Amino acid sequence: MTRPFAIKPLIPALALTGLAWPALAQDAAAPAAAETIAPIVDKGDTTWMMVSAILVMMMTVPGLALFYGGLVRSKNMLSVLMQVFTVFCVMALLWVAFGYSLAFTGAGSAEDATALTPFIGGLSKAFLAGVSTSSLAETFTTNVFVPEYVFVIFQMAFACIAPALIVGATVERMKFPAILMFVVIWFFFSYLPMAHMVWWWGGPSAYDAPAGFLFGHGDLDFAGGTVIHINAGIAGLVAAIVVGPRLGYGKELMAPHNLPFTLLGGCLLWIGWFGFNAGSNMEATGTAALAILNTTVATAAAGLAWAFGEWIFRGHPSLLGGVSGAVAGLVGITPAAGFVGPMGAIVIGLAAGFLCMWFVISLKGKLGIDESLDVFGIHGVGGIVGAILTGVFAAPALGGSGVFDYASGAVAPDYSIAGQVTTQLLGVVVAVVWSGVVSFVALMIVKAVVGLRVPANDERQGLDVTTHGENAYNS
Repeated sequence: MTRPFAIKPLIPALALTGLAWPALAQDAAAPAAAETIAPIVDKGDTTWMMVSAILVMMMTVPGLALFYGGLVRSKNMLSVLMQVFTVFCVMALLWVAFGYSLAFTGAGSAEDATALTPFIGGLSKAFLAGVSTSSLAETFTTNVFVPEYVFVIFQMAFACIAPALIVGATVERMKFPAILMFVVIWFFFSYLPMAHMVWWWGGPSAYDAPAGFLFGHGDLDFAGGTVIHINAGIAGLVAAIVVGPRLGYGKELMAPHNLPFTLLGGCLLWIGWFGFNAGSNMEATGTAALAILNTTVATAAAGLAWAFGEWIFRGHPSLLGGVSGAVAGLVGITPAAGFVGPMGAIVIGLAAGFLCMWFVISLKGKLGIDESLDVFGIHGVGGIVGAILTGVFAAPALGGSGVFDYASGAVAPDYSIAGQVTTQLLGVVVAVVWSGVVSFVALMIVKAVVGLRVPANDERQGLDVTTHGENAYNS
């Protein structure tokens, strides 16, 4: 591999087979030499991506909603469901209005000569201008396309779940309007720039066009380790610190009220994650099958790692620990899903499950931060572990795919584990700093405008009644 920080020489080697959802929507804008070739629209790829988008939407509502809802006290059950549900709805609208254009157009492309690539796109496709049933988005195979609406829908599902993850960090005490205002600011200034930096490129027909900042440096993120999990995990951590702990934290019992709901939500997340990871391949190929296999074995390994680790340190393996470990494994394998072999996926799952467990049951208590539902402990830590280990196990010598070089039409022969891990660390640092700064500034704005916390009496009574006027349970 070329030097990890040499942008232009590296870009051809970065158009990776299976690289997660790059900025491919180009209205079939290919080099002049390919203009005479009719674009191929594969119905199998199209169908797979639509199914995958639906699976990812299922991850948020009902998956994440039930997972989070079971973890809070009964008096706050509906408030968490409402937060996740409403965030999903808001983000779906913002995505088609501005998000798609800002994330997936770029300077030097046919779409937007005014975009600020490599950090953010432009507004040429705001409100989906120019997107129709006849416009196309290129896959990872030159001249093979899917309808652009399919790409819009698939990316929308990711844009909806990322902000919804954050609400788990501040449950049971943050104002409903404050949550909505915060995630909207975070969406525009953290999620969209990170998506553009990591996933925007010219596509296989224009691989040497300007690319996103981290893509240009060679960052590997198959399905969102940095863009979604580290990004949202850091936002959750900052929010938990700024908002402060729940009343009685560390003194009163705040146990989950319905672990069966949490198990159900966790299982829906696992099944939906097959669309999350394998759908990111954009084609129904062997790489998509590999992503499904890796998602399965990494998750299984992480669930066991957390449960058995808890058994060793606490004397019992809990259901909550097993389900939490499974989610940690899903997070850990996300950036690596199509780049590593099954054995590498198992190692990543074991590492993510054990290290997330250690953070949640040991380090978090020492830090004294009420990061309520472990958004950072699972998504932040798991995302960091997965992002770094992707650089290790993507190596062909360890069963990985290596890097596909579209300039030569073959896998690049020289893969440097040290060089790629360095590049992965760059992606991690950028995600941590970017999201941290944006989240803190956003929270200060929200605090000044509407305030962050509900009144103490409302918090004690529970947000179901005081905020939404409803009870989850009548008896």
